[in-house]
Amino acid sequence: MNSLCRLGATEAVALLKKGEVSPLELVDAAAARIAETDGVLNAIPILCLDRAREQPQRVMQQRREEHPPHYLHGLPIAVKDNVHVQGVRCTMGSPILATQVSAESDPCVQRLEAHGALVIGKSNIPEFAAGGNTFNEVFGITRNPWNTARTPGGSSGGTAAALASGQVWLGTGNDFGGSIRLPASFCSLVGLRPTAGLVPRIQKQAYSPLNVEGPMARSVADCALMLECEAGWHPLDPLSWPVQPGAYLAAAREPQPPRRIAFSLDLGIYPALDEEVARVCGEAARKLQAAGCAVEETHPDLRDAYETFQVLRGAAFVANMGAMLEQHRSQLKPEVIANAEYGFGLRAAEIARAEIAQGEIVRRMARFLGEHEILICPTAMTPAIPVEQRYLQSLNGVALEGYLGWLLSTCAISVTGCPVLALPCGFTRDGLPVGLQVIGAPRTEARLLQIGAWMEQVLGVGPLTPIDPRAHA
Repeated sequence: MNSLCRLGATEAVALLKKGEVSPLELVDAAAARIAETDGVLNAIPILCLDRAREQPQRVMQQRREEHPPHYLHGLPIAVKDNVHVQGVRCTMGSPILATQVSAESDPCVQRLEAHGALVIGKSNIPEFAAGGNTFNEVFGITRNPWNTARTPGGSSGGTAAALASGQVWLGTGNDFGGSIRLPASFCSLVGLRPTAGLVPRIQKQAYSPLNVEGPMARSVADCALMLECEAGWHPLDPLSWPVQPGAYLAAAREPQPPRRIAFSLDLGIYPALDEEVARVCGEAARKLQAAGCAVEETHPDLRDAYETFQVLRGAAFVANMGAMLEQHRSQLKPEVIANAEYGFGLRAAEIARAEIAQGEIVRRMARFLGEHEILICPTAMTPAIPVEQRYLQSLNGVALEGYLGWLLSTCAISVTGCPVLALPCGFTRDGLPVGLQVIGAPRTEARLLQIGAWMEQVLGVGPLTPIDPRAHA
């Protein structure tokens, strides 16, 4: 593996800032690493290396001392294939849009490029980002570098596989029901599902807090660095707000323990939990307690969170996929069709009740986090599943509902409106990564990163990436 690919994002940026390495050298290193590993992984099927190589002059126009501390100075990144990059294909993982080329970049890409990022490619996703396993009919299956027989998760699975294998230093993700958190857990990475609006985005439902954009990285510090570039007010996102530049990176560099941790293996709602996940997460909680932090086994009242999520997601599918269902039904995968049909079958009263229920869940969670600064729980009920499985249908003999049933742990937390840091916490006896959701109160991302940096030190798990892809039976 090229030594440049082994660097963390903050380390690579420091070298770029000093002029000890050039943006073109990093682009070449990334291109070589992709050529070396992507035949197995299929993480970045759309490359725009020529576009990236044309950008360094723009990046270097200003003197280095004029840039903010979080400027990326020509760092190559990957962008998820449901996010627009001007002049680059954006297939959404669907044969319907296989030849679509973006006319304009999304706000997060504009922000990243304005902060010196070089987009070198688009990372693979499930069709229309629906599902926890990354495969589609345009580019095929993406594999997990920790075990190429397993999925990297979804829907940001391509970004996760690229980061874990050292193809890029940072990558974009977005998260509705766990699309940042699940791949981070399956690939031993850090990802942040921020409070809605912190990272601006343009979406059909302008005031929806469920679908958010966020950073994915190999460490808490790298995640904070990327968040600095993405966050802030944008006139086209009514949920966005101004931020203090440098606050997130400063927080990640000053690890501090939380005042009190609530820990739950099942949030009171999981129908089942893999034994190895329970063991690894339980050991992680004991390490945090041994480090001097008060840890209490408890959880908020989330009994109606998953049902509420399903209804709100169904309504969102009507908005986002209704026209596709009417015009291209035969080309859509079954899960997308089922979600859209479920949404069309909802009554107005059901949607209104779900919106009211979400308000109650948000307030219950706020009261809970007033007593416990953070809540930690397993990100997923299971380690990464085999790539051949579209989704997990049962666990420990318990049937799971639909293709989202195995993602209940992340879906339920999405409804709370809370920011969530996905953090590696250990490995199964078979060597598969396991992650925690570290959940804080809305708009407390700086504090969450500070706590995450402390937990990262205590748990001693990351960053253990990048790795060479590993083939296992």
